[in-house]
Amino acid sequence: MKKLFLFLLFPILLQSCYNNSATGGSSSRSTISGAGATFPYPYYNIVFRDFMRANEDKTVNYGAIGSGGGIRSLRDHSVDFGASDAFLNEKEIQSMNAEVIHIATCMGGVVMAYTLEGIDSLRLTGQLISDIYLGKVKKWNDPLIKGENPDINLPDLEITPVYRSDGSGTTFNFSEYLSAISPEWKSIMGMGKSLKWPAGIAAKGNPGVAGIVQQTEGAIGYIGSEYALTLRLPTAKLKNRAGNYVDATLETISAAANVPLPDDMRATITDSDDPNAYPISLFTWVLVYKNQDYDNRSMEEAEDIVKLLNYVISPEGQKVAAQINYAPLSEQALEKNRKLIDQINYSGLSITP
Repeated sequence: MKKLFLFLLFPILLQSCYNNSATGGSSSRSTISGAGATFPYPYYNIVFRDFMRANEDKTVNYGAIGSGGGIRSLRDHSVDFGASDAFLNEKEIQSMNAEVIHIATCMGGVVMAYTLEGIDSLRLTGQLISDIYLGKVKKWNDPLIKGENPDINLPDLEITPVYRSDGSGTTFNFSEYLSAISPEWKSIMGMGKSLKWPAGIAAKGNPGVAGIVQQTEGAIGYIGSEYALTLRLPTAKLKNRAGNYVDATLETISAAANVPLPDDMRATITDSDDPNAYPISLFTWVLVYKNQDYDNRSMEEAEDIVKLLNYVISPEGQKVAAQINYAPLSEQALEKNRKLIDQINYSGLSITP
């Protein structure tokens, strides 16, 4: 738990130290505000810090409140950008009352982290994960789990599934994958940012799930791959569509995106048929209004958000992603992002940051 606390605190301290030293707290600084997904939180802390260092008159504040909260905050005009691990569906698009642009910022995976003393290698399938979260497979030595792990001495121990309590893009991607794998899951649970769970323990955010898994012998939880890699949590190899058991690595996550991408970048890359792909891979997005002239916003504010987006998808911004266990975007994704950013306007006027 101490490692988890330090992992989350470190980027906050970095940003705090920077804010205190830059420009002596001058009132000439402009502020960009955002809120949303916890999945890219470690990446955003660092890439936003680097953006502020390169632009000493700018401050970026980001609240990791979950994808659902980020979408609501953007809709309420309480932030300049929202962040989500799930793209807006048609109903959500209508609720925004104006056109929203999706800018993919990096890629990652949803991993199954677990705590079992003495077991640092485990194989799971999507069907098994579904059965665990539906409460059908209740013990680690269940014959179905043993069948996938014949060489492991699994304990006679209750499984404690951990899930997200908040509206979460991670939950959406997790449930989207299970809906594709298991007809029973699709019928009972379906997919969404918030679900009614029949079994397990609730926790808020990726950090909350990771913390409970770390502290609970026999627990399993779905979290962003970067949390597991940074905290060195054991994670299961998952069987992909090609029948291969794969870990979530930068290479296997990138392989999942070897598909044609739509121009609006509202793309799903779960359950990819690439033989090297990790099956629960995902994009994460920053969401902004296409027309920035709303709620008395100025052209300068619009220029600031475009400048930030261009920095995130720049070589400098994408280099940060790879350094902290996120997969950088492909050239195909970057090119589509550039075209989308060019569409952001101020009552029809082009924005030049």
